Amino acid sequence: MQVLVKQSPSFIEVFTTKNGAIYQCDTERCWYVDFAGKLARFDHRNLLKLRKAVYNIDIEALLLDNTKTPDLEIIFICACDHCYVLSLLQIIALKEILEGAFVMLELNSIISQRLGTAHI
Repeated sequence: MQVLVKQSPSFIEVFTTKNGAIYQCDTERCWYVDFAGKLARFDHRNLLKLRKAVYNIDIEALLLDNTKTPDLEIIFICACDHCYVLSLLQIIALKEILEGAFVMLELNSIISQRLGTAHI
């Protein structure tokens, strides 16, 4: 089942890969994560919690695990309506999207600081 994503014109693309994207919405003061067939809304605090939850998954341990358990992880963020049940490849893809988005946000902040100090 494919979910069609209808984007608001106020969305600003922060980072995109072939597997998903993160958008910033200034009018709602939130973030939208387009991943695994759904568009989920996060406030800044919950986006940080999602990043922390994904970063804390030990991908190497999952790769080296020889047991016959499924390689699925459930990512549930406290005080958030969204839950992800992801395979190992999806976890890697989501981690790539989150890393890219936060690098872009940090880069934007650095550029703004440098341009702000250059005019003084």
